[in-house]
Amino acid sequence: MSYEERDDYGMYRNKHGKGPGPELMGAHTLLGDHVHNLQNEHLGVIKEFMVDMRSGAIVYAVMSSSRFLGLGEKLFAVPWQALTLDPQHKRFTMDIPKERIENAPGFDTDHWPDMADLEWAGAIHAHYGTQPA
Repeated sequence: MSYEERDDYGMYRNKHGKGPGPELMGAHTLLGDHVHNLQNEHLGVIKEFMVDMRSGAIVYAVMSSSRFLGLGEKLFAVPWQALTLDPQHKRFTMDIPKERIENAPGFDTDHWPDMADLEWAGAIHAHYGTQPA
């Protein structure tokens, strides 16, 4: 299911150049979007967004890895700047090999990390090759 199919309010249906997408997207419509790398390998599915309540910026997308689906979900906090919306395929892409996701620091639904911890954030950004905003 793509973000167009989750569009309960019709914000993406207007085909005459009016409407918010893809420059401005509804967060709810992006939950469940797939993430692929540039080699077209499936990396996971967007499950949640983590918003910095001081700035209003999305800091991380929480992604579940397809490798772990059905075996107890393993989650990953992916820095927002590591993701690019691919409106042609209605998904996100990341410029990262699949093995890097398989070896990424992850967590499960019962043990969320302290994402506000600067040391934790530094390690996550180092893993994905991004800089904190």
